[in-house]
Amino acid sequence: MTRRIVWGLLTAVLALAPLPARAESLLETIVHVLVDGGNSYAWEKVTPPGTWCGNGSQFKFFVRRTASPDVLFFFEGGGACWDYDTCSGRAGVLGAANPNGIPDDYMRQFTAKYVSPLVNGADPGMPFRDRTDLITKNWNIVYVPYCTGDVHVGNRYATYNDPRGVEPPLPWAHVGYGNTLAVVSWAHQAFPNIDRLLVTGFSAGGTGTSAAYWFVRNGLQPRRSWLLNDSGPIYFTPGGWGISRLLHWTIDEAWGLVPVFSQIPGFSAGDFGSINLVVADQFPQDHFAYTGYSRDYNYSRFSYESFWGLSKEGVLTFWKMDEDRLLSTIATRSNWSYFVPWERQINDSHCSTIITFIGSHACQQMEKKHHWWEYLEWPPGESYKCYSEFVGMDRFLQQFIGQNRQFRIQEPPNGYNAEDPGMKIVAPLINSALDG
Repeated sequence: MTRRIVWGLLTAVLALAPLPARAESLLETIVHVLVDGGNSYAWEKVTPPGTWCGNGSQFKFFVRRTASPDVLFFFEGGGACWDYDTCSGRAGVLGAANPNGIPDDYMRQFTAKYVSPLVNGADPGMPFRDRTDLITKNWNIVYVPYCTGDVHVGNRYATYNDPRGVEPPLPWAHVGYGNTLAVVSWAHQAFPNIDRLLVTGFSAGGTGTSAAYWFVRNGLQPRRSWLLNDSGPIYFTPGGWGISRLLHWTIDEAWGLVPVFSQIPGFSAGDFGSINLVVADQFPQDHFAYTGYSRDYNYSRFSYESFWGLSKEGVLTFWKMDEDRLLSTIATRSNWSYFVPWERQINDSHCSTIITFIGSHACQQMEKKHHWWEYLEWPPGESYKCYSEFVGMDRFLQQFIGQNRQFRIQEPPNGYNAEDPGMKIVAPLINSALDG
């Protein structure tokens, strides 16, 4: 009955939403009405000397201090860039976030306020659905905004020419590596006795989580440590010939990555994916996890679209091939977990820990219903059913971090979220605002 009431309220909100509303205002309205989300933390701004955003403006990060001995080290996501269009902002969704730098009030803006339930310490509730506190509630937070277009680990200055010949050349600082080291140095002084450390991020921040973990972990020296990469996989290219090789060659040339990664013992310059195994071997007592959707049509476009000239289904086929190799390879290490749902109709199935955990669940035996009477079960219109454990993201996090449990689920192809009546209401609202 509660779900019926929720869906009725969502339908009413959809009908009443003003069409000409600005995208961000609309999404904030949706979030305020539908969920009890966001944060109102007293953020501390830090501006390390000698650090920069891509456009040359001052880099800054933000800190929340609590009485907890635990620290969440959060890498923000937001695309990537390696030419004029992607670094200037002209490329839109296939470019890099914050090309104009980070304003002082950044943490009061939508992304920082709402995007991460992990930062906010709770999966936001809905009407008649309470917030669910997460294990990161009341942790100290080091929030690292993203403004260099290099997944937080670039180490090269570049100048990009406008292919249209209209605008002047664009100087760009891919200096995420130096920024990250500055954050780590400051954080070690601020939090010298960390008990639990969670290094995480979404999209490009997920990539940064894996790429920079060795440096963050060594710099902060926590008693216990976890890595959670949300939808920023560093795929394997054994012998330098995997299908992500063209992406890796391109970003190495643009960002100067090999000299950075070569500091990590055991890293193979011919296979960026080797970093996944190296960190697991370097820190055998730490816990590592990857999460993301098998039908991610955002990060996958960066990986293959411009390099291979593929259709959407071609891109997703390549993504699934790379994903399967990633999961089978990290499964050779006992301290790696993974939580991979099939798809979610929010944000092109990109990122499983952002905005809300609605649809961020996985079932190892999600199958077409076996019997006719199962089609009478709630919710209506569903032709798929979970015949094993139905695991939500909040439960995965609790078991992965709270119980140190290895957890591995890769959901099979299914239409559960696509058929879910609640998703059909929530997803268009969020997507229309995000795309606005």
